[in-house]
Amino acid sequence: MNIFWESRRMESKRVLFVVPYPLGQAPSQRFRFEQYLSLLREKGISFAVSSFWSSSGWGILYQQQKSFQKLLALLFGFLQRLLLLPRLLRYDFVFIHREATPVGPPWFEWMAAKVFRKKIIFDFDDAIWLPNTSEGNHIVSRLKWHHKTASISRWSYKVSCGNSYLQAYALHYNKAAVVLPTTIDTEHLHKEQESQQTATITIGWTGSHSTLPYLLLVEPVLQKLQQQYCFEFIVIADKDPALQVATYQFVRWQKETEIEDLLRLNIGLMPLPDTEWAKGKCAFKALQYMALGIPAVVSAVGANTTAVAEGVTGYCCRSLEEWYQRLEELLVNATLRENMGAAGRKHVEEHYAVKANRQKFLQLFS
Repeated sequence: MNIFWESRRMESKRVLFVVPYPLGQAPSQRFRFEQYLSLLREKGISFAVSSFWSSSGWGILYQQQKSFQKLLALLFGFLQRLLLLPRLLRYDFVFIHREATPVGPPWFEWMAAKVFRKKIIFDFDDAIWLPNTSEGNHIVSRLKWHHKTASISRWSYKVSCGNSYLQAYALHYNKAAVVLPTTIDTEHLHKEQESQQTATITIGWTGSHSTLPYLLLVEPVLQKLQQQYCFEFIVIADKDPALQVATYQFVRWQKETEIEDLLRLNIGLMPLPDTEWAKGKCAFKALQYMALGIPAVVSAVGANTTAVAEGVTGYCCRSLEEWYQRLEELLVNATLRENMGAAGRKHVEEHYAVKANRQKFLQLFS
């Protein structure tokens, strides 16, 4: 069943969120706009949420095979989008997260902007104009319409970008492109801080199947470190990368234990290759670590260099030698970890917290 969830008040601004995934399931949606839905309700703004993928379709989307079931879910999603068109008349704004449909041209966005004359708020947090299809869905990669990002940006009332690199792209097509960082709820979700006075030191990483290959960038560093130091290494993800690292442990990601699992870490990693796609990443892993008082050690790529204050909340590394040196410093110095963790928490609260960005989000609808 397609999700269409609505909160309405009479005589208020009305917003329709047109999104790929069911509510509460995908990190990009949870941390880009779902955290602000209560704020809209508080301000008397009516809204509805319509996802393309049904809950069952989303459940199999990244699984291998099951092509027929995926095709049925895809066709059902397109049908729901067609049926949604007449409902556009009820709304003042149409907030589109990433894309209205996962394949093909931006026909829904064109209809919304040009036929129904709605103010589109276009939101994205990756370099989605570049090809980057997962292994599980390589068959549909030929049907992706990556260049539609430019068209949707051009047709939009405002464009909400996760970082300055994405904004620079959007500004070529729309002067109303703004940066709204992917934010952390430091009051209700990421509200605890990791103690650095622990008997065992744990280095870790969290992410999904799509970013697991990035761990191979630092695997040699971890192997070398474990020849000299005792520490555990944890990967929190939806798929086991089976790294060749001693004391390696895989923890399957679960929404219910997300924070509890992250609090097992003393040091958090975010390696990235220096590619155009990686430059579009919004440093969210690093922000999660820092919000919980965990120093972040990251690749000096894209938004990482802005999100992580070098030498204050963590380290930005440019070589394997730097990765080794910085991790070694943190492994042997609990006071350094504690100070960086506290500074990281403060940094997130001031710049990347939901509370600090409430007004920016509301301004999208002004």
